Amino acid sequence: MRPWAEYLAEHGLTVSVPLLPGHGTRWEDMQVTGWHDWYAEVDRALRELLDRCEAVFVFGLSMGGALTLRLAARYGDAVRGIVLVNPGNKVHGLAARALPVVRHLVPSTKGIASDIAKEGVAEVGYDRVPLHAAHSLRQFFMTVDAELPQVTQPVVLLHSPQDHVVPPADSARILSRISSTDVREILLEQSYHVATLDHDAELIFDESLAFVERLASGLVDGKGSRSGG
Repeated sequence: MRPWAEYLAEHGLTVSVPLLPGHGTRWEDMQVTGWHDWYAEVDRALRELLDRCEAVFVFGLSMGGALTLRLAARYGDAVRGIVLVNPGNKVHGLAARALPVVRHLVPSTKGIASDIAKEGVAEVGYDRVPLHAAHSLRQFFMTVDAELPQVTQPVVLLHSPQDHVVPPADSARILSRISSTDVREILLEQSYHVATLDHDAELIFDESLAFVERLASGLVDGKGSRSGG
């Protein structure tokens, strides 16, 4: 997320990139966290931006897309618009149904980091996925799915046809269930899941900035007022 955030900051926006509990350290730390912890942190960051900025947008990648959608559903017009990149909506596969039991027997499974088409680029991520956290994520996706009709804000959804972590079906379901009328779907033809570090990163950055500028016209024109993302 950092390159995306830095790009927006360089163009005059106030940006917050919260580190979610259990992230950025070791996978064992994530094992003792769940979706309530992750959501509480983005909720805190959003409220801080709402206190500081005239217009606030929320952007999210993967699970961050689901967190973004829940913020949009719960905060309504306080969130001016959202940008989603390869957003997750479901934990797929037969193994997902076994998570409630298996998580008590097996602590972790193989990691999913660095699904990137661009040569020589790696994502900073865990090499293991803690199953307690995976189970909580599955519950969270179901919670967010039920709330999708409450999402009414303008949306830009960018997704990769070749994504080895989140299938395109997740984006299709999200688009079919939200109530937004100002919606733009963009395909990331040259990228895999972590598209913000992939060949289409510049496209994501440019499109998200243009989205903010369109909806917050007059607030990002060099006159002192700024938006938050």
